[in-house]
Amino acid sequence: MLNRLWLGFFLAAAAAALSRWLFGGDEGVFAAIVAALFNMADLSVKVMVLLFGTLTLWLGFLRIAEQAGLVSGMARLLGPLFARLMPEVPRGHPAVGLITLNFAANALGMENAATPIGLRAMRELQTLNPSDTTASNAQILFLVLNASSLTLLPMTIFMYRAQAGAHDPTLVFLPILLATSASTLVGFLSVAWMQRLKLWDPVVLAWLGSGVLLLGGFIALLASLSAAALASLSGLLGNALLFGVIVLFVGVGAYRKVPLFESFVEGARQGFEVAKDLLPYLVAMLCAVGVLRASGALGFALDGIRWLVAHAGLDTRFVDALPTALVKPFSGSAARAMLIETMHHSGVDSFPALLAATVQGSTETTFYVVAVYYGAVGIRRVRHTVGCALLADLAGVLASIGVCYWFFG
Repeated sequence: MLNRLWLGFFLAAAAAALSRWLFGGDEGVFAAIVAALFNMADLSVKVMVLLFGTLTLWLGFLRIAEQAGLVSGMARLLGPLFARLMPEVPRGHPAVGLITLNFAANALGMENAATPIGLRAMRELQTLNPSDTTASNAQILFLVLNASSLTLLPMTIFMYRAQAGAHDPTLVFLPILLATSASTLVGFLSVAWMQRLKLWDPVVLAWLGSGVLLLGGFIALLASLSAAALASLSGLLGNALLFGVIVLFVGVGAYRKVPLFESFVEGARQGFEVAKDLLPYLVAMLCAVGVLRASGALGFALDGIRWLVAHAGLDTRFVDALPTALVKPFSGSAARAMLIETMHHSGVDSFPALLAATVQGSTETTFYVVAVYYGAVGIRRVRHTVGCALLADLAGVLASIGVCYWFFG
């Protein structure tokens, strides 16, 4: 899938450049394409410098949390809920702890760190699967929730915005929180409907009802604020929660007599190993997107969509953020490149860049996740996984558009 997508970018760019040269007389289009290649390669390295630091920092703190027992404590807390949502998984099974750790990594926005943990969880779930080739109900629920991109602290989004020069990198904290809540809720309810889960169970109702009430009350509070107050509150809560998580991890680690510095270095070393492998992918996708933009192909496509949206009588400002939304289900690296390029082209605090950041933080690479997670355990029949995951992605995109008009419109 990724090979075809990358090739398609270059073929579309070549077709657009030839048409501009042959029919428009634009002889400078090829020089612009070559310049874009070098500019995007340079931008990739600059992004990676900050990415190295961000990944090493957060995997270091996550390792302290793991050794302090916070992750295992979450597993015990969620045990009764998982027992009802995944009845085929015994209480205390290693899969429960790994699933919790995977969700924790995703919640902190550490998507690259969450993947290896998620693969271990999928292997543990496969040991309980009676079929070698068909996904079990537990595997489907885990994968759809993983693919719904439940993110409380989208650290990589903050990092990209900081690298692009944003005045407040956490400005999109609340929009992402609301949009990702919508995608996760839709993903969960779609799986629950397909698997006939007993949502009326008292434990499930307590968890689900509490979450919905808290979110509903929070939205009601936000509805009473002006757009300027919403943006200010988003930045304040994002920064406060970020520092609060650090203090919690370190404080509990110190109380449990965890060797804080050694644990941090151990986790940070893992972050360095994860980050160094990302540079080739980032260069490849950013250069492809840069070529697509410089050739005019991306502009042609967006102009067509913009015309249709305007013809329908709708505001067209969200159209420039659609490239991130359209490629996100297929490739995380492509969506990441689209986001960075949008910030670079439109301005980091422009409406399209803020919307693209929100979409990036509230959707997931559905086809990539399905291929990698199921491929790791030999699953070929995925049943209702893709449909439920794509429905969650759609909910995330639509919620992102609505929330960003609310906050920044």
